[in-house]
Amino acid sequence: MKFSESWLREWVNPAIETTELVAQLTMAGLEVDAVEPVAPPFSGVVVGEIIAVEPHPNADKLRVCQVAGGPDGEVQVVCGAPNARAGLKIPFATVGAQLPNDMKIRKAKLRDVESFGMLCGEDELGLGDNGEGLFELPAGAPVGADLRGYLGLNDQLIEVDLTPNRGDCLSLRGLARETGVLNSHPVTSPDLTPVSASIEDVLPVELQAPSSCPRYAGRVIRGINIKAESPLWLQEKLRRSGLRSIDPVVDVTNYVMLELGQPMHAFDLSTLQGGIVVRMAEQGEKLKLLDGSEATLNSDTLLISDREKPLAIAGIMGGEDSSVNSETVDIFLESAYFDPIAIAGRPRNYGLHTDSSHRFERGVDPQLQAAAIERATALLVDIVGGQPGPVVSEASPAHLPATPEVVLTSAKLKQQLALDLEAGVVREMLERLGLDVIAENDQGWTCVVPSWRFDIAIEMDLIEEVARIYGYNRLPTTTISAHLPIAGGDEKNISLSLLRQQLTAKGYREAISYCFVDPEVQKHLSPGQESVVLANPIASDMSVMRTTLWSGLLPAVRRNLNRQQSRVRIFETGLRFVPDGGQLQQQPMIAGAITGARQPERWSNSQENVDFFDIKADVDALLQQAGSYGEYRYVVEKNHPALHPGQAARIEREGRLVGYVGRIHPRVQKGLDLSQPVYVFELLSAEVLAGQLPAFGGISKFPEVRRDLALIVDQDVSAEALSMAVRQNAGSYLIDLKIFDVYQGKGIEKNRKSVGMGLTFRDSSRTLTEEEINGAVEDVVNAMKEQFSASLRG
Repeated sequence: MKFSESWLREWVNPAIETTELVAQLTMAGLEVDAVEPVAPPFSGVVVGEIIAVEPHPNADKLRVCQVAGGPDGEVQVVCGAPNARAGLKIPFATVGAQLPNDMKIRKAKLRDVESFGMLCGEDELGLGDNGEGLFELPAGAPVGADLRGYLGLNDQLIEVDLTPNRGDCLSLRGLARETGVLNSHPVTSPDLTPVSASIEDVLPVELQAPSSCPRYAGRVIRGINIKAESPLWLQEKLRRSGLRSIDPVVDVTNYVMLELGQPMHAFDLSTLQGGIVVRMAEQGEKLKLLDGSEATLNSDTLLISDREKPLAIAGIMGGEDSSVNSETVDIFLESAYFDPIAIAGRPRNYGLHTDSSHRFERGVDPQLQAAAIERATALLVDIVGGQPGPVVSEASPAHLPATPEVVLTSAKLKQQLALDLEAGVVREMLERLGLDVIAENDQGWTCVVPSWRFDIAIEMDLIEEVARIYGYNRLPTTTISAHLPIAGGDEKNISLSLLRQQLTAKGYREAISYCFVDPEVQKHLSPGQESVVLANPIASDMSVMRTTLWSGLLPAVRRNLNRQQSRVRIFETGLRFVPDGGQLQQQPMIAGAITGARQPERWSNSQENVDFFDIKADVDALLQQAGSYGEYRYVVEKNHPALHPGQAARIEREGRLVGYVGRIHPRVQKGLDLSQPVYVFELLSAEVLAGQLPAFGGISKFPEVRRDLALIVDQDVSAEALSMAVRQNAGSYLIDLKIFDVYQGKGIEKNRKSVGMGLTFRDSSRTLTEEEINGAVEDVVNAMKEQFSASLRG
């Protein structure tokens, strides 16, 4: 919002300098982005009048003018402007004048004709971009008056960057309210006395979309003089607010928008058929806009139309065919309240952003429409004449914003601001903000929020208002004091960050993918499993909630492979969403995927690719973090739809499923367009993070003894089964078990294998005897023979 300081001071004029005013607005939350002069510095320029004009005797494009207004009386000035004519009042830079860009005016001789000064255009004084001729001043401009004083150029332009919730300050009226309450100074409003109707002509209004447009007001004005010129004061105020003057009707509607905050529009009455209809657009309906473009409308767009055709996109831009033009005699002036939700986002849909849409998207005072019509009518009748009809206003009270009542308690105010303000001071602040204090007692105040403050809804909003007005920089600084007991932590559990650190140390990169995934990817990974379908997905490939983190990781692997990154190691932590009997389980998971070379490319590293045991080792490292590794079991998994049946395992903990690890099934690999084998794991975070409380154990002073066994068993007997059998039968002295060799080939029967196992025994209180160790080994061998038909390898 850009405005001139002098215009603001017409409304409210506290005895403070510009710098203090700017500081006040910024500290009150209305951040000032820029302050700059209305015009660049210049001096010696007065209001001049061309008395006579003659052709230059030696130049076809130059003219010799006799100009009045200078300190030396009537002087001769050579000018080349095409609009120089007798009787025209213009800026006259006298001899000795200092113009912008360090230009000093001296006596000169142009083609042998003397010139005593310079007649100026807008661009030469820094007052505009028009360089096609002289700056034409009004006929009533006082000849000889200092131009800066006459135009009020000793002024400042202030640009305020407003937050979206303060749409009420997108007007001089709103800014004046803020300035007035900050300085306890009265605010002077313009005369909004209703203009009496002089004709009975009306145009009926129908609200077919009352939820989007709950109020619409309009007025017929006949017999205007569109060729009249907007007064200089009006043009200057528009220019200083960043708007150019177009014609009196458009200028007045823009002026009222800036002054009161109510966007308005005027239609050429002769183009309207049957009345105004506010409705939703039909899909594909077309409208040629004021900027010359043609918009193809969507069905969610609010439209202003007559009985036959669309006239304007509501709150955004009018149509060209119904616009006011140089032949317009009769107009229909409109002013409406649109629900911000009905306007929000629509300008971007059509590649537009207008001053009107900027305000309507943030919210306009729903009680302002009739007052804006009256203000605009008074200005128009004064400038272009005409006969106004009665104001027609249609409203749907059920759809208009309610006026809330908010209670502010003195105890809460003191607790939040650490400030004990007198009740009268608080009440004065609230009333200056426009709130109606309908009840007051020792506990606080009950306030009715004004229609223009749609950002105030709860008690904290009022506390913020008091803090703003009192001054953030004046609030006392206090030390926070509160009883904050430290919650007890379970030392058995480890943190998720520890698992992240472990995987990062192994070369993994953490990925963050969407919870919304491609249903086709999920069908490959979890065929037949129900997924939560989004009602309003942001894209077709993000339309279901993931039931496994692999749904996000594997497309990420594919993107890397497609970009010539053949070695990938990524992991992710997050929720999966699994429907279960009408309920939705949201389970925290940790998952990872690897593919490509086992080690980064280097002259000393082998280029072997990863296999199942690489990712199993990474999973082992995670399971060992909580100190409960002995509770986990790897069980051969042949039925998982996404994993290779010969290279997959189910991970269990005391009979509970913890997760899966394995290679992606070749069928799934092909379906997901993965160019090389990928190995994955996925674990329930809660199971992996739950561990055992560490306990100190002393170091044994007695020696340990190791016995190696080479057992021949069927090739389908798993190492897990052998290990469990050994631990169950080796006795309490067994402290370690390692499988150090697996062999198939010469000397071993077909479909059999040799498994080498190292058993380590030790007692913490004494040295074990040979008989005790041999007995334990014998028990193991007998158990192996009984359970697995094993034999010792010779």
